[in-house]
Amino acid sequence: MKACCLISVRRAVDGTQFTVGIRFNIYSFTLNGSFSSVSMCKELKTRVLRLSAQQQEWTEVLSATVKALKAGQLVAVPTDTIYGLACVAQDSAAVRRVYDLKGRNGDKPLAICVGEIQDIYRYCTVSVKEELLRDLLPGPVTLVLERSTALNGDLNPFTKLIGVRVPDHPFMRRLCQMCGEPLALTSANVSTQTSTVAANEFEDLWPSLAVVVDGGPIGDKSRLGSTVVDLSVCGRYRIIRPGCALSATVQVLEGKYGLLEDPANQ
Repeated sequence: MKACCLISVRRAVDGTQFTVGIRFNIYSFTLNGSFSSVSMCKELKTRVLRLSAQQQEWTEVLSATVKALKAGQLVAVPTDTIYGLACVAQDSAAVRRVYDLKGRNGDKPLAICVGEIQDIYRYCTVSVKEELLRDLLPGPVTLVLERSTALNGDLNPFTKLIGVRVPDHPFMRRLCQMCGEPLALTSANVSTQTSTVAANEFEDLWPSLAVVVDGGPIGDKSRLGSTVVDLSVCGRYRIIRPGCALSATVQVLEGKYGLLEDPANQ
């Protein structure tokens, strides 16, 4: 048996949406050497929607993205650090597709993204002052806390901890608020490749996505992603990933709240 795949991309007249078509041709060979050809075409309609500079014009983009997420599909979104892939964290099948699409190691956890600081208390057990949370969030920081039973048990089932973000990005915060549940969020790239700061940098993933939200180039070109800090142990912190906000984060943790760095992290 032989199979081939043809991918075509067509731009809409208004320049805001693409349709990605994938045609599979499968050739079945018989024992006498002859073959027949069966053509199957499935249109995967990937909508590439550009964010206007005016937030009041985001209604259609938000509506389309929420609809896709609620349908269990994957989307790409801009954040305050890099572009991300997102799905509903409570949807186990969607979470598995994120791992498959990225070729991500199954024992590497996914973080969640919520729209408001108060949402953290629903999905995490918080052992630090709320003022500390508000000093770091919204912002380019992922806080690792103990997870609560409200979170999908199939998401990172190998750990009792969960990373949580409130991005300092108005579109992302509004998206989470409209979804009404946490989003699983990871970088928009194949796991072996560099993080992306523009939508065209991960075009190879578009055919697997329902919506790509193009917010333009992200200002932070470092591609470092968020600073990831473990706050699950009272009175201590542990830097898991330095990210783009390490110095400012440590200054808050040590200078304002007197937290001590985990000795294993030194």
